[in-house]
Amino acid sequence: MKVVVVDDSAEIAEVVSLCFKLRWSGANVLAACDGTSGLQLIETETPDIVILDVGLPDMSGFDVLQEIRRFSQVPVIMLTVRGEDTDVAKGLEMGADDYVTKPFSHIELIARVQAVLRRSQGLSVTAEERPFSSGKLWVDFSSNEVRVADEPVKLTSTEYKLLYHLIRNEGRLLSHENLLTKVWGEEYRDTRDLLRVHIQHIRQKLGDTTEPPTMIVTEHGLGYKFTRPPGA
Repeated sequence: MKVVVVDDSAEIAEVVSLCFKLRWSGANVLAACDGTSGLQLIETETPDIVILDVGLPDMSGFDVLQEIRRFSQVPVIMLTVRGEDTDVAKGLEMGADDYVTKPFSHIELIARVQAVLRRSQGLSVTAEERPFSSGKLWVDFSSNEVRVADEPVKLTSTEYKLLYHLIRNEGRLLSHENLLTKVWGEEYRDTRDLLRVHIQHIRQKLGDTTEPPTMIVTEHGLGYKFTRPPGA
């Protein structure tokens, strides 16, 4: 297990390092105190997970996240100040996998890391599952490849898993709690805002931006379902 922590606080980096040592005795925790050195460390070390602070001295954590997503889909957990809901939403929209608010306990951090790593491991797919095709959308479940109008679409591991469950239950309403439990885990079943942000992000990437959307349909107060676009 290799972890990169990007935070200008040496104390936070030490706390994160201790958290991993308590859970993974063989964890290798590497730290960077600013965005520039953090990006270099991530690119050269190819970690299993990144813990990224929003507030950095040379550039924002959001800028770092944006640069990370140019070359890697490594799971990223953002560290934010408690109560900054706008930071949480912005990070998720830009491709973060989860967030932890400061101050945090080692139990909370490890639980979040475990949940993110479970999601990043992907889904077991049988050889019989054929690629899904509907209109301009094409998904190969064996390779996790997604295309729209024959152009590749980059989804995070969480976004892909969410789309997978929606497509495999085509036409069936999946409740908020059902999707949150399947994709994030039981401990996330009440975090509807987390689900809403990821649904919006997937819609944008798939071009499902009409009002109302035609592929991922919202059933207000209930959940979401995947439907084939008209004429598909």
